[in-house]
Amino acid sequence: MELNLSEKHTSILEAAVAAIDARTFFAQYPENPLPEVYGENADKEGREKYKTHLNKQFTELLQQDPEAWVGQEDSPYEQQPLGIKYPYFATETLVSRAEEAFHQWRKVKPADRAALLIESLEQIKHRFFEIAYATMHTTGQAYMMSFQASGPHAADRALEAIASGYQEQTRYPEAITWEKPMGKYNLKLDKTWKAVPKGVALVIGCATFPTWNTVPGMYASLITGNPVIIKPHPKAVLPIAIVVAEVQKVLQANGLNPNICQLAVDADDHLITKELAENPKVKLIDYTGGTEFGNYVESLKGKTVFTEKTGVNSIILDSVEDLDKVAQNLAFSVNLYSGQMCTAPQNFFIPASGVKVAGETVPYEEVVKKIADAVTALANNPKAGPHILGAIQNPATIERVKESASIKGTTLLNSGDFSNPVFANARTCTPVIYEVDASEKESYSRELFGPIMLMIKTQDTDQSIALAQEMALNYGAISCGAYTTDPETKEKIMDEMSLAATPVSFNLTGGIYVNQNASFSDFHVTGGNPAGNASFTNPEFVIKRFTWVGFREPAMA
Repeated sequence: MELNLSEKHTSILEAAVAAIDARTFFAQYPENPLPEVYGENADKEGREKYKTHLNKQFTELLQQDPEAWVGQEDSPYEQQPLGIKYPYFATETLVSRAEEAFHQWRKVKPADRAALLIESLEQIKHRFFEIAYATMHTTGQAYMMSFQASGPHAADRALEAIASGYQEQTRYPEAITWEKPMGKYNLKLDKTWKAVPKGVALVIGCATFPTWNTVPGMYASLITGNPVIIKPHPKAVLPIAIVVAEVQKVLQANGLNPNICQLAVDADDHLITKELAENPKVKLIDYTGGTEFGNYVESLKGKTVFTEKTGVNSIILDSVEDLDKVAQNLAFSVNLYSGQMCTAPQNFFIPASGVKVAGETVPYEEVVKKIADAVTALANNPKAGPHILGAIQNPATIERVKESASIKGTTLLNSGDFSNPVFANARTCTPVIYEVDASEKESYSRELFGPIMLMIKTQDTDQSIALAQEMALNYGAISCGAYTTDPETKEKIMDEMSLAATPVSFNLTGGIYVNQNASFSDFHVTGGNPAGNASFTNPEFVIKRFTWVGFREPAMA
C-alpha cells in the first residue's frame, strides 16, 4: 500500500467512527458547491469534463479485453442519447475475475482497506462536479440535487459504511490467552479470531439515484473484504462508472487487483442482472428499485441480500401552529425532483373535521386548498420551479401520472408541463392532486412513483394514524411526516408508526424536509417493513457481510 496512506486518513476514519456512535452532525464532504471549498473553476471544469464523455467510449475502467462496447443512456433534459459506450463483459468473466481478486483483497487488514477506500473518496471528491452533470443528464435531477446527492452526500454515506465496517471488524481483540481456573492449575488456551468475508458481492443500482443508493452497499462489501461487481441501471451508468474508475485506480496504484471492484453493464439487447444474481458464486446482493424485482432478489437461495424497495409514504395532519409554513414545506417535499424519491410523501391523511391551527379549527376543504395552492405556486415559479422539480427520468413516470386519473376520487389539481429556461426539450411534469375517501383503500395502497399526491379524508386523526400504520405494515414505508401540537397524539403516532418500523418527522417547517436523511445520524430505511430488509447504515448492514471464525490451541508454557 502507498506509504503512509493509513496515517494520512486516520483522522478521517476516527472522526467518522465517532460520528456513528454520537449520531450528531458530521460531514466530511461539504454539500455546498462553494469555490473556496472545491476551487474557483471546479464547476466549469466539471461541466467540460462531462461533455468530453459524450459520444465516446468510456476508457477509464481498468478492466481488460471487453467483448463489446455498449450504452443506452438518454438525457431527460435534452431527450437525446448520450452516446457513451462502456466495456461489456459476460457474467462468467466478471464473476471469475472477482473470485480471483477475492483471495488478495480478503487478506488486506481492515485498517488498510479503510485507508484505501477513503483514499478513493478523496479522489472522487475532485470529480464531484463532473459527477453532478453526469447525474443531471441521466436521472433528470436538478443541478443542486445532482451535486449534493451524487457527490458529497453519497461520499459521506460511503464513508459511513467504511467506518461502520471497520468498527465491527475491529470490535474484538485479534488474539488473547484465555485462562480458566481449575483449582490446582489453570487451563490456558491461545485464541485468535478472523473476520472472514463471504465472497463475491453484487450491487444492483437504480435509475434515479445511481451513486447515493449504490455506494453504501458497494463500500460496505469492500470494507469487509468482499470483491464487488457494480451493476448500474442501463439508463444511469456514467455517475457510478466514474466512481468505480477512481476506486480501481487507487487499488492498482497500491499493488492490488483493480477487479476487486468491477463495473458490469448490460448489452444493448441483453440484460444481465438475473444472470449475475443467480450465479452461485455471488454471495452478497444489494438492490435498490421496484418491489417486484426486489422480492425476486430476496427469494434467491444461498444469498445474503440487502434491499430497498418501494413504499407508501404518509403525511398525518392533526394540528399545527402555522398552516402556511406547513403547506410550503409539504409543497417543496412533493415538488422536489418531481416526486421521484423513495422518501417523497404520497398519502396525506386529513380529518374531515379539519385541522387545528393555533387552537382554531380550519375546515378540511381550506386545508386541502392551501396545500394545493402552495404546490401550484412553487411549480409555477419561473425562478425556483425548474431548479426544484428537475426533469422526469423515465417516460413511464409521465404515463403513470396520466393513468392516475383513473383513481376513484376527485381531481383537485391537474398536471402540466413547465418550461425549463435552459433546456427547452426537458421532459417535465408538475404534480397532480386527487381527493380520495378513506374507504377507497385500493386507490392509495400502492406506491404511485412520481409527482402524485392523494388527499385522503378520514373520520379523525385516530383513523389517519391507523391507516398510515396499515399502509406501512402491508406495503412498506420509508418516511412519514406528522403534524400535531398535542403531546398525547404525538406519542401515539410515535408508538403506532414504530410498530410499523417507520421513522416519523414531526412538525417540519422551513429548510428541513421529510425527504432528507443525514449520513451518520439518520438510518435510511429501517429494514422492518416491506419497503426493504436493510438499513443505511446500522451494524447489521455490515456484519452480515462477514463471519467471525475462531481458532484455539493450548497456550505455550
